[in-house]
Amino acid sequence: MAVGQRTTRQREAVDRVMAQSEEFRTAQQVHELLRARGDQVGLTTVYRTLQAMADAGEVDVLRTGDGEAAYRRCTSEQHHHHLVCTGCGRTVEIEDPDVHAWTQRIGAQHGFHDVRHDLEIYGVCEECWARG
Repeated sequence: MAVGQRTTRQREAVDRVMAQSEEFRTAQQVHELLRARGDQVGLTTVYRTLQAMADAGEVDVLRTGDGEAAYRRCTSEQHHHHLVCTGCGRTVEIEDPDVHAWTQRIGAQHGFHDVRHDLEIYGVCEECWARG
């Protein structure tokens, strides 16, 4: 857990679920996993904990097709992007310095400073494509 966050039983339970998952999960999915394991953690607490973990850089966040936030434990310490399969949800972390350079150049061309970006690329993975 991030510095300054109180360590509670509920926060530790959410942290364990996130540490054991390689997939992006919504707060609702995390809540359901916790309930299935017998952990009594309220949905509001799950939302707050995941947001705190995101703010601390402990988890990555992306938006699902319906706009809901989904979270996954960060595996890269550096700024990165995600390539996400719209069929199965498989996610690949990608790093490309050209994207960073492009965003900085575009920002400068338009007189912007302190330019930041988030980029998620969606497509269909080879396995889902083969299944049709």
